[in-house]
Amino acid sequence: METPHLQPEPVIYLVEPFGGSVRRQNPNMPHVFWDDAALTRGDGIMETVLVRGGEAKNLDKHLDRFARSAQLMGLPEPGRDHWARATAEAVADYCRERGGEQGEAKCTWTLTRGRETTGVPSAWMTVRPIPQQVLEQRERGVSVVTTPRGLTLHDVPWMQQGAKTLNYAATMAALRWANGEGYDDVIYIDPETERVLEGATSSVLMVKKGSRLRTPAPGPGVLAGTTQAAVFELAEREGWKCKAKDIYVGELLKAESVWLVSSTRIATRVKRLDGTKLPAPDNEAEVKRLIDRALG
Repeated sequence: METPHLQPEPVIYLVEPFGGSVRRQNPNMPHVFWDDAALTRGDGIMETVLVRGGEAKNLDKHLDRFARSAQLMGLPEPGRDHWARATAEAVADYCRERGGEQGEAKCTWTLTRGRETTGVPSAWMTVRPIPQQVLEQRERGVSVVTTPRGLTLHDVPWMQQGAKTLNYAATMAALRWANGEGYDDVIYIDPETERVLEGATSSVLMVKKGSRLRTPAPGPGVLAGTTQAAVFELAEREGWKCKAKDIYVGELLKAESVWLVSSTRIATRVKRLDGTKLPAPDNEAEVKRLIDRALG
């Protein structure tokens, strides 16, 4: 009888949120209490960092956004050096325990409001393989449906626009619905204007003729993307014309190509949008290499 293949255990580090110690956690032992706000309220923040060649990529941009999210959510400031050192330790363990593997993985940081009974924030990070489905979608592209986000897009003070939070219940529901309708992913839009916002877990990148790159401007309903920012920095140095601006669904249908970009999916081309086929552009390989190189 063939023995089932078991995935290697993830590397988990518990992080002291106010600086100080980090320690390795046995993945078979619990480390989150029953009354932690991450579980009871989805009250916390996160970042997902690409690991490649034994290093965390685009680290400074992730640290910047993590700190900005913490400030917006009223959480302790995550010390840059503290989290960078913990990440390096966790990644080194992950690679060493896989025989010096230098492939890709993802490192996820979590900082929560903490336990209701103590009021002390909690924090941890994990390093584990990138899901096979994500790797396959990079290669074959995705079919995407547009949908309203279902939340207000008005800039109200308590919504803390710009924070990358743990509250992903609505996002997961949108993806389940899309999958049930035969799509791989969603792009959120403003239902009143058809203005494009973002993917469920990604930024939208549009390529236009004349070496032009466009992405929806950050603001209500649009989280500033770390991968998108890295792509624009490299592209501008290489002569592309880059701009964050309002984009509408009709523009996506007329573009040379449309991409979903993030730390783990890197560059995934949208091959169908709302059932309409988006032909492969002549520069598909060039754009894909550009996005890949931007992450190092």
